[in-house]
This record gives sequence, C-alpha cells and structure tokens, in this order.
Amino acid sequence: MSPHYDGMYDEGCCQAAMNGDMDAQFELAQAYFKGEGVAQSYSEAAKWYTLSAAQGHTEAQFHIGWMYYYGEGVEQSFKEAVRWFIPVAEKGDETTQYNLGLMYEYGDGVEQDYKEAAKWYAMAAKQGFAMAQYNLGWMFRSGKGVDQCDAVGLAYIRKAAEGGYADAQSSLGVAYFNGNGVEQSYEKAFEWFMKAAEQGLADAQCNVGLAYYKGDGVEQSYEKAIEWYTRSAEEGNQYARYNLGFMYENGEGVEQSYEEAAKWYILAANEGYVTAQYNLGWMYRDGIGVEQSLEKSAEYFKAAAEQGLADAQYLLAIIYYNGEGIEQSLEESVRWFKAAAEQGHEDALENLSQLGFE
Repeated sequence: MSPHYDGMYDEGCCQAAMNGDMDAQFELAQAYFKGEGVAQSYSEAAKWYTLSAAQGHTEAQFHIGWMYYYGEGVEQSFKEAVRWFIPVAEKGDETTQYNLGLMYEYGDGVEQDYKEAAKWYAMAAKQGFAMAQYNLGWMFRSGKGVDQCDAVGLAYIRKAAEGGYADAQSSLGVAYFNGNGVEQSYEKAFEWFMKAAEQGLADAQCNVGLAYYKGDGVEQSYEKAIEWYTRSAEEGNQYARYNLGFMYENGEGVEQSYEEAAKWYILAANEGYVTAQYNLGWMYRDGIGVEQSLEKSAEYFKAAAEQGLADAQYLLAIIYYNGEGIEQSLEESVRWFKAAAEQGHEDALENLSQLGFE
C-alpha cells in the first residue's frame, strides 16, 4: 500500500512523486495548486495532476479535467476536459456525469449530442443529483435526446424540486399555475414559488410578488407584492422592476412616487422591457418623475417601436411628423404609421389616409 501524504510539500512526497507514485503525484499537485509548503503554481499542479491521472487516479483526473475546463495552468480546452471527465464519470461520480451531460447538450469540446447528454444526465439523476434530474426532466418535456413525454419529464422535475433545487421548484410552480401536466392549482403554485423564492431565485420571487398582487393562491396584499417584487428587482429581474415601477406610479401598496416609478422603469427599459420603454416615453414627454426631455422621450418611444409595440410606433410617427425631440422626417413618419397600421392601429390608418396613403 502506498504511503499517505497530506497535500503539503515535503521531500518524501516529492521523491515518491518523481519515482512514479500516483498518490504522491496527486498530493504534490494539490500542494502546488493550493500553495501549501511550496510556491503556488497552477502549471506545476497541472503537470503533477496529469502524471497521476494518466495512471488512473480518479481525483487527479477530476482536477485536471477542471483545469482544462477553466484554462488554469494549461491552455483552455473543453476537448481535453471531456477526455479526463469521462473516466471519472464512468466510475460513478455524479457531479462529473452531470457536467458531461451539459457539455454534450451544448457541444462544448464534443459534437452536440442530445442523446449522449441524456445518458449522462440519467446516470447522475439516478444517484439523486437534482440538477441532472431537472435537466433530464426538460429533455423529456422537449423530446431532446429521448422520446418526448411530459409525464416523465415532470416526474424528474418534481424529484429535483423535492430535492431542494430552486429552478425545479420554480418550474413546478409554473406547471401548477398553468395546469401543465398537473391539476391546476394556484395554491400549490404559490407553495413551490415560495420555496424557490426563499432560496433567492429572482424569477420565483417575482412570481410570489405577482401572486400577492393578484391574490392567486394566497391572500391578496399589495404590501407583500412590493416586498417580493423589490427582492426580485434588486436581483435584476426586469419584470419585477417594471411591476415595481407600475405600483409606485399608481400608489399601490406604497405612497405614490413618480420618481421611484421612473427609477424602476429605467432599469427595466435598459434591459429591453418594452412597456417600460413606452411608459418612460410618456414620462419624459410630460416631465413626470423625471426632468422633461423630448429627446429622451423620442428615444424611449423609438426603442419600444422597434420592438413592435403598435402604440409606440404610432406615437413615433407623430414625433417624426412634428420633429419633436428628433429631426423632422415625413418619410420616417409614414414608415412608422405604416408599421402601426399593419398591426391594426386605427389612428395610424386614419393618419395614413389623411396623408394620402391608402
């Protein structure tokens, strides 16, 4: 039996490593990786991990795989990462099985292969690895790499949710909210949204806020809606940011504040939320909650119009026609009237008729 080394550099470990002892090579690699007893060096760590891994040392294979994955001490290579992950996964390591599933699903270092991804996810899922259960669940629901089956997919998602995986809990909440594959229940939807929200998942926090706002599955409360929207918004969720803006604009659950509404609308608009862009167009046009600016008004209306919002397209046409905050252009005005008219906007159709366009 080989002697045990504790990952600290010493002469005995070094000599054993140079003599080919794979355990000593692994421990020496650990010492270099952590900088314990020796100057920290990812390149030296990679060298000794590789020597140990080549002899079949599972932990060394795992570590060198991740070093290639991130490019630490070696030139980054997903292909080499896969090469070293495979023997670790074949020995039953669920984390590596899951990571191989990801790499096959997205084609990182290998040709994209949903069937192979599903195979590795299934191995990890069988061991109770929640993220693998969740991903496998979505593969069954979408029919990627497996025969499509909503029931099987939802069963895997439920296992992941019951295992505490927040994304799965949120997805199960959506299933109950919409009645997809389960009996529709706002109460159960709220229960699962809350489990995920309490773990900090922004999408779930937004859904909890929406449930409180509407009273879906829980007693209606604007104050609780504000609380959960705020948590979600602070994590960057654009829907929560818009909803907060709306509630501040209308004084729902909070003292009405156009300034606070504009703040949240701006954050949502900068993420491309079209209704926030449209609302800001009006706020800047009228100087509500912000310093009045026809230029910024035109900018936000244009952003919303370019995303296809008919009302914004109509207003942008008027702005171009009058040259309000933007260079006057009859050609651009007609273009945006037509865009709105194609969506059935009656005022746009009337304006086109008045301009001589049928």
